[in-house]
Amino acid sequence: MQRKRDRIRARFDRQYRKIAPHVPGMTRIRKPGWMVARIVLGVTFVLGGFLAILPVFGLWMIPLGLLLLAIDVPVLKGPVTNILIRGRRRIDLLRRRWRG
Repeated sequence: MQRKRDRIRARFDRQYRKIAPHVPGMTRIRKPGWMVARIVLGVTFVLGGFLAILPVFGLWMIPLGLLLLAIDVPVLKGPVTNILIRGRRRIDLLRRRWRG
């Protein structure tokens, strides 16, 4: 059981390191003392994503909020990691198709 959790955590950390350079502030917010801020910001983003009909909010807020929550909530690490992998593969495929 512990081994599976360690594998999921390592997989999440690898995916996080791959996308962190593309999202401003993601390396800074992962510091240990920011747990409360991450949870509040993550919940706010997820709830704000459901208000996508308003001009400031959008669906982009849901994945970012889930990513922030997954840092501190172990149950979300596996599903968020799977979404990150699928999303990165889809983006790579679209880039290859677009280029040629």
